[in-house]
Amino acid sequence: MKNTTYTKKLAYMGAGCGVVLFAVFGLLPGSFLGGAMGLNMAGMLFGTPVGAGLLPRMIVAIAMVVGVMVSGTIFTMASSTLGWLAGTVMDTVTAERKELAPAGHK
Repeated sequence: MKNTTYTKKLAYMGAGCGVVLFAVFGLLPGSFLGGAMGLNMAGMLFGTPVGAGLLPRMIVAIAMVVGVMVSGTIFTMASSTLGWLAGTVMDTVTAERKELAPAGHK
């Protein structure tokens, strides 16, 4: 099956929509959940009332960045996959219509 224009166009459009959805709905929750994960890890390593030392802060910051990156990856990949799937369906439908169309006279 050849890769036609609808598949690529809709996959790119889906990725763009995914980035917008991530900016609106995923940035804050990704940061929040990553920070909570980082606090739990720092609490296991340094004790539950996490101190204001440099290493616990770095652990929390790294976990927040990882949470944002995972959230962005999920939003972008899911949206581009849905766009690619819609493009594949459109390519299949238009290819069937072209095959069923009668040949014109020359």
